[in-house]
Amino acid sequence: MKAAYFVKPGKMEVREFESPTIEKTTDAIIRIVRACVCGSDLWWYRGISARPSGVVGHEAIGVIEEVGAEVKNFKTGDFVIVPFTHGCGTCKVCLAGFEANCPNATEGVNGGYQGEIYRAINADGALVKIPGQPSDYTDEQLASLTTLADVMPTGYHAAFSANVKEGDIVVVFGDGAVGLCAIIAAKLRGASQIIAMSRHEKNATLAREFGATAVLAERGKEAIEKLLELTGGVGVDVALECVGTKESIESAFQVVRAGGHIGRVGVPHDVDYNEWIDSLFWKNITLGGGVASVTTHDKALLLDKVLDGSINPGKVFTAEFSLDEIQAAYEAMDKRTAIKSLLKIGE
Repeated sequence: MKAAYFVKPGKMEVREFESPTIEKTTDAIIRIVRACVCGSDLWWYRGISARPSGVVGHEAIGVIEEVGAEVKNFKTGDFVIVPFTHGCGTCKVCLAGFEANCPNATEGVNGGYQGEIYRAINADGALVKIPGQPSDYTDEQLASLTTLADVMPTGYHAAFSANVKEGDIVVVFGDGAVGLCAIIAAKLRGASQIIAMSRHEKNATLAREFGATAVLAERGKEAIEKLLELTGGVGVDVALECVGTKESIESAFQVVRAGGHIGRVGVPHDVDYNEWIDSLFWKNITLGGGVASVTTHDKALLLDKVLDGSINPGKVFTAEFSLDEIQAAYEAMDKRTAIKSLLKIGE
């Protein structure tokens, strides 16, 4: 089989590997139909964070080719979402809805989704069944289903963790695919005003389409001043932090009103919370978020919303590539010519 291979920062290749096989009785072997490149992949692609050479990818949808003897909920031929989380579905942590932190999930299994065949662990607990077969869906629908492996549930997790509710004023830091999906999530949960922070016209246009009622291009001190001005000096009810940079996190802390909420899902980089942690106490701010509960959010809400057409998060894919074009797929996101790159791998 073919799979994407990270050679070194700035360099991706497609290489041949032996197809994976069942190793545990709880595994499933999946033929990948669609995969994609994640914004978090750019950290190591750009050399900002370290990652050893090897197979990569952690978002996909596909069709099951084989299941282990103990898999009860799935069978050969099932069309499934393959989340980046691998919860067993039965432990206390998973049952509480935090399968991303499942103590029974094997470390280091994220990698290989950007390939033709993938071995999924904890199939019963992690996978999410999609009705029918890939051929039953349009390319647009398949793109939206692909977002349910990570980016849409991650955006939703920010809003969920921050308890966005009817009538809230929400600001979203980050105009990449996760931030754009957080806008969808805030609208789903009833926010009355959604302020997107974006200085890129393509992203800003999509933010408005997804539900943003205002778009601000300011950054840093200017952004904080503008947001406070828009809210009469009080601050927003909720800030959704979908980047993970020092500036975005610090801005989120400063623009939330007393008694407000912050939902953070951006992977943190070079952030020192010590200088801001006291503000949580003095302003009664609630800080939530972390690694998304993909399976939980998909089953509870998001899959149904995609299937009935209420949301179309697949629009975050603004460029499509074959697996053989993996270098171009990464370059498109690195150079911001694409918001998110979709990989069309199978049918």
